[in-house]
Amino acid sequence: MKITDLMIKETMIMNLQAVSREAAIDELIASLAASGRINDPVLFKEKILAREAQSSTGIGGGIAMPHAKTRAVNEATVVFAKSAAGVDFASLDEEPAKLFFMIAAPEGAGNMHLRTLAALSRLLIESEFIEALMDARTPDEVTALFDAKQAQAQAEAEAEAEAGPKAEENKASGAGATKQEAPERVIVGNPDSRGFVVAVTACPTGIAHTYMAEDALKKKAKEMGVNIRVETNGSEGAQNVLTSDEIARASGVIIAADKNVEMARFAGKPVLQRPVSDGIRKPEELITKALKGEAPVYRSGGRGGDEAPAEKSGSVGSKIYKDLMNGISHMLPFVVGGGILLAISFLFEQMAGADNPVFELLQSIGGGDGAFHFLIPVLAGFIAISIGDRPALMPGMVGGYMALNSNAGFLGGLAAGFLAGYVVIMLRKTFAGLPKTLDGLKPILLYPVFGLLITGGIMFYLFDPVFSWINEGMISALNNLGTGNAVLLGLVLGGMMAIDMGGPFNKAAYTFAIGVFTSSGNTNGLMMAAVMAGGMVPPLAIALATTFFKHKFSDPERKSGLTNYVLGLSFITEGAIPFAAADPMRVLTSCIVGSAVAGGLTQLWKLNVPAPHGGIFVAALSSNALLFILAVLIGSVISGLALGLWKKPLKTG
Repeated sequence: MKITDLMIKETMIMNLQAVSREAAIDELIASLAASGRINDPVLFKEKILAREAQSSTGIGGGIAMPHAKTRAVNEATVVFAKSAAGVDFASLDEEPAKLFFMIAAPEGAGNMHLRTLAALSRLLIESEFIEALMDARTPDEVTALFDAKQAQAQAEAEAEAEAGPKAEENKASGAGATKQEAPERVIVGNPDSRGFVVAVTACPTGIAHTYMAEDALKKKAKEMGVNIRVETNGSEGAQNVLTSDEIARASGVIIAADKNVEMARFAGKPVLQRPVSDGIRKPEELITKALKGEAPVYRSGGRGGDEAPAEKSGSVGSKIYKDLMNGISHMLPFVVGGGILLAISFLFEQMAGADNPVFELLQSIGGGDGAFHFLIPVLAGFIAISIGDRPALMPGMVGGYMALNSNAGFLGGLAAGFLAGYVVIMLRKTFAGLPKTLDGLKPILLYPVFGLLITGGIMFYLFDPVFSWINEGMISALNNLGTGNAVLLGLVLGGMMAIDMGGPFNKAAYTFAIGVFTSSGNTNGLMMAAVMAGGMVPPLAIALATTFFKHKFSDPERKSGLTNYVLGLSFITEGAIPFAAADPMRVLTSCIVGSAVAGGLTQLWKLNVPAPHGGIFVAALSSNALLFILAVLIGSVISGLALGLWKKPLKTG
């Protein structure tokens, strides 16, 4: 399959007009929508922005590759665009992006398009090719360049593959995949030389950066005269998987990844862990360090995915946040699915009474006997697995289940997850001195037995009683909050939702509301009302400001502002992120004030929203739908007016 089968001429934009990142994204999406390649521009943009929030897809060198894989895509497509002036895309090298490749990948459409996208990513490493694209004037010239370059790359890959040993001979000799059927499986260089490293590349979506890092490492290794084998963990799973022989022969291991990869196989090797962007930008540095063994030696306790004590950036706080978010992200489907079914059940209870069979069914599926029964165990288990990986999952989930049954609640579940994770880390160190013949027993016997015993014992005698007392005290305090204190708490929670719009403050407020939401008491939906109202305000405020203060926003910004009506009503706070990134002082300050007001009003009016997500679409489930909508509207108007009046008019001429 050729790259130009996806990069159709009708979608190409040879003179991109956008001057900001979001405007560029909007212009590219508009081209996709006009050609019928996507069916839901709003959902597609939401996915694009979510990927940008993880890390910029402006990879440097004047290239940006925003991408998303979603049901909003009808047919796999790559939109090519050029900007003469360049766009600030928050690129890794802080330079403006001039070439754009928006990748739209459909869900469940096979792997052929992913192979083509991988090939595209590899071609964009070459500076001469990029210069040729910049000089192209028409879609026909772009198509011709890609067809010629892909044919050349294919010929070179086949020649390189032909020069290597046959795949079957490798398998028979136990040498592994020094050369396999696919050209990219060939070791770059001479497999018998002493300079040999192995690498794994992976990015969250597995569409572009995974393969760009792979190709950058392979090209730089070839320039340096170093042999390298690169495994990719992309959307279609692990490809070119490293063999035990290759790992054993390697001087060092490079992990250029933004997601977890299988790590136990690297035990005893120097392992260098870096973001996938470093694989693209700093391949020479990574290869040099791996060759010299300038990385901590990885120690494994027989786990399937240990974290190497390799180079990692970030504070202790960021590590805790990452572990917490791993638990919450896996718990959220249970919260949202179960919570909304429960909320709907309340409508049937009001209409037909508690004996209504539909009410009983929804309560059973969503409530304590169904989805909600798993909230705390899943939370604890996946916090534990983020810290101690697979051996920590079982003791973490059991600890969470013990917290659930002892009424230690959400806080007890948090404690159980962190406890189980660090207990397993302690066990790995404790059993590190055992003979290697016992390594196989560690994950199937020693870690499960001792991990469960220690975690369960501490939970039973210490954490469950302590956190049960704290949880019951917190619920009692919330149930007895005076109006003034309740409003103050609502102000704080609502304001936190707008501080970083999806970041740690936002997640902390939402996590607190979930903790209350999943606990007993009549306050279940009160805190949820505050955070939902606070989270809806920022995108709605942006929409209002761009509508009523048009002279202060560019045309692309005004068009983008319209989509924020939908995002805000849907409780998708992230819709305001591009505006906040472009003008943080005015946007964030204005939105925090309005979100705080909205959150405070929900508590002043004692509003209850018995659903953890949905925005306007679950407003009817509120104890007073009109007042909830009014709280959101008041907060949005305050923020919209503040932003519109504060923002300076656009310069003309």
